[in-house]
Amino acid sequence: MQEFINEAEAKNASEMGSLKDFSGALGDFAQKNAASIQSWQDRFCEMAGIYAFCLDTNEVPISNFSGNPREIKIIQKYVTEVRIHNIFKRVSESELEDQAVEITEVPNLKLAAVAVKNDNSTAAVWIVCGVLTDAEYEKEFYHVPPLESFAYQISERKLYKTLDLLRESLSVILGIETSRTMAEASSKVSKKQELEMTSSFRRAETMTEIVSLLDSDDSIEEIMVDMLSKLCEYLQVSNAYTCRIHHGHLMDIVVQWTAAGVSKMFPDTTDQEKCWFLGSEKAVVVSSDSQMNAGEREQLDNLSIKALVAMPIIVNGAILFYACFAETREIRIWSIDDIKYINDAIRVLQSIITKRLQKNSLASSFASLESVLDNVGSSIYVRDIETGVLLFANRSFKKNFSREISENSLVDLFESNIPSRSRSGNYEVNHRARGKWYDVYYTRIKWVDGRPVSLCALYDITEKKLYQRRIELQAYTDFLTGLYNRMCCEKDLARYVDEARQNNTHGALMYLDLDDFKHINDSLGHQYGDILLQDISKSISRIEGIGNSCYRMGGDEFVIIVPPDSFDRLDKIMEEIKDAFATPWYLKDSDYYCTMSMGIVKFPDHGDSVSELIRKSDVAMYEAKKSGKNRVAEYSDNIDSSSIHRLDLEKSMYDAIGKSCDEFEVFFQPIIMQPSDLKSGTGQYKHIGAEALVRWNSEKLGFLSPDEFVPLAEYLGLINPIGNYVLKKACECCRQWNESGTGEFAVSVNLSVVQIMQTDIVDVIKKCIEENHLKPQNLILELTERLAINDLARTKQTLLDIKALGVRLALDDFGTGYSALSSLRALPFDIIKVDQNFSKGIETDDYSKAFIKTISQLGKTIGAEVCVEGIETKQQLSALKGLGVKYVQGYYYDKPLRRAAFEEKYVYS
Repeated sequence: MQEFINEAEAKNASEMGSLKDFSGALGDFAQKNAASIQSWQDRFCEMAGIYAFCLDTNEVPISNFSGNPREIKIIQKYVTEVRIHNIFKRVSESELEDQAVEITEVPNLKLAAVAVKNDNSTAAVWIVCGVLTDAEYEKEFYHVPPLESFAYQISERKLYKTLDLLRESLSVILGIETSRTMAEASSKVSKKQELEMTSSFRRAETMTEIVSLLDSDDSIEEIMVDMLSKLCEYLQVSNAYTCRIHHGHLMDIVVQWTAAGVSKMFPDTTDQEKCWFLGSEKAVVVSSDSQMNAGEREQLDNLSIKALVAMPIIVNGAILFYACFAETREIRIWSIDDIKYINDAIRVLQSIITKRLQKNSLASSFASLESVLDNVGSSIYVRDIETGVLLFANRSFKKNFSREISENSLVDLFESNIPSRSRSGNYEVNHRARGKWYDVYYTRIKWVDGRPVSLCALYDITEKKLYQRRIELQAYTDFLTGLYNRMCCEKDLARYVDEARQNNTHGALMYLDLDDFKHINDSLGHQYGDILLQDISKSISRIEGIGNSCYRMGGDEFVIIVPPDSFDRLDKIMEEIKDAFATPWYLKDSDYYCTMSMGIVKFPDHGDSVSELIRKSDVAMYEAKKSGKNRVAEYSDNIDSSSIHRLDLEKSMYDAIGKSCDEFEVFFQPIIMQPSDLKSGTGQYKHIGAEALVRWNSEKLGFLSPDEFVPLAEYLGLINPIGNYVLKKACECCRQWNESGTGEFAVSVNLSVVQIMQTDIVDVIKKCIEENHLKPQNLILELTERLAINDLARTKQTLLDIKALGVRLALDDFGTGYSALSSLRALPFDIIKVDQNFSKGIETDDYSKAFIKTISQLGKTIGAEVCVEGIETKQQLSALKGLGVKYVQGYYYDKPLRRAAFEEKYVYS
């Protein structure tokens, strides 16, 4: 028995040691994420214009040198392994220096190192090389000419800023990984504690059931079977039996129990050969890995026993029986808790047998019971149901609840929630004075003298409740600001509204949105945007009356609930919020102003449901923002309906994007090529393709045209997923049309200003072409004149990259803006689409004819075709004769059609 205990304690110590090794795992972060680091590093170097690679703490490369291989070989001639080793040691071993920059023998080549550290421990070191564009040097001091025409180049000032950004960004990433790793470890420990606690509750419940057998009038054999079944079901043991030894070497089986599907160990129950593990006055414990001699192992194998516990049942100093618990199904290693639990149960059985053998000795019976209950692992007391007198309290209860006993408060504390007709059960009790939680198990039994009593067993579950509260706090708290989150807001608001309705009081809800917060993020960086959100959160949560009712709803939106007991301070609270935003916020060594727009609703005046109040406060906030920002607006039924519609439109659009853009539908309008002999008025027009146009069939708002939702989508930054969806669907349709063999079709797709500014727009277009095996020339991308003229410098390279794919480009709505013909010439457009305003009245308007003819001549000069939009009548079409127009589009041929209607008329007809 002691050997088993020693082994178990050693095993527990080993498990605790493995937990202490947790902190060392964080040093492997960079090595574990090498693939992700390489991909991120390549993009970062391309964006910043530097060459770099990463080393781990042992100076082993985690990533390859990012940059052009030929240029890297040139750099490595001057940045040798010795130099890299020296600068690595410089930043990794220093407690004060985590970034260093050194010159090289090349005038415009600098070597730098950035160490990423966590609590002064280096996780990784980035080696960075920068080819400077503005290096100043004395020629006589350098024998090597400067590097020229390198793909990646950078100014010296930007190099230092890039190194700072690299260090700060990677430190944040490492901090997040460290927090995540610690959270995972904490979660594992918490789960283990929860499992152990659940097991302890089940153990306590089973022991309560066993103790209740003290009052049973059943026979000893029936009680034994009942007890064995309860123990085995809890411990998940396959077999158990009690036996009596006689004639020194024989045994009779008194009772035996087997689990479902398990065979009995002893078909014959009398005069069986005594097993070697019986006969001792102490418990015998055999686990599956225990050592034994060949004879002992043979006897266990004959009985198919893989593990067992045998305990003597001692009454009045003599061994009357043995209780044996055997596992025959699978390997079993007994724990100390298992052995102690079996031992406690056997003591109860001994007490029952003693009671039966000494029926006429009440004192002896009570003493035996007291001995048993003093040694079980819970606090137990017994109370006379009729008189309320405390009949018994075990040692644990007397120690922990002496004050409650003296104050006679046991019934109020622990039994007030027991249903009047319930005989047994359990529930939780909060002992506020102690700051403790208890699980109370109760049962009605007969006492040793036959009177009806209430037996209560108490288990301290405070740790479990604290664990539950920690989990709940995590679920209801915003990680960045420490404020409560949307889920908690909705829960609390429901409670406050119910309180106001029942007590005939009032409360308020404030919906607060930061004005132009995006500019802070874009100009200073997201890390300073996060700092601003944290500072704002601290400021508003310090205001008296709302300290525990401030919530971050997401992004830069906050909600503040003014509870009924603080409603009389509403005006003061509003003023203090305004004052908080009237002063600048200190960010990045300077002062920055950030204002807010706020909407207010009062409850239950403006509503009594959570969703209604949040929606109305949001509407009021938008009204404040629409009227000039930095304002406060209270909701009223007279608020402009356009504000409500715009808010509904915004929310519905977010929902539609979340459903993979399934609510958006692509319509097609035919584009017609005119025959070369249009001038003579003969020949047939030829349909060559279609323009893809998006429509929104909203589940909540119905069918919407692009004029209603595209500007809002661009403002909200949602045009990218919508535009990418239209591009994908248009390419799929064009592929299917051309595969049908009825003609060679082209499809035109509009690109918005926001889309063309995507850094990956070329990759998105390329992917759509390749996935659909589409000929690139069959895809035409249309851009507005505003984008082409106003953003020429930024747009030109992107358009050249798209042209390189083989895609054709069209300039849409030409003539509506302040056209710059020189800029038009510089951009690689294949088609110029004249705005439909020039089609109106063209049959009589000489200016429109002259404009179109001029554009046709210009297009011919720069190699671009001309398409006229908005042709609605035959007279307008005839007016185009002789103007050099190749393509026409308009209602004269067809309005935009759903895909099925378009295909039926133009593709498969």
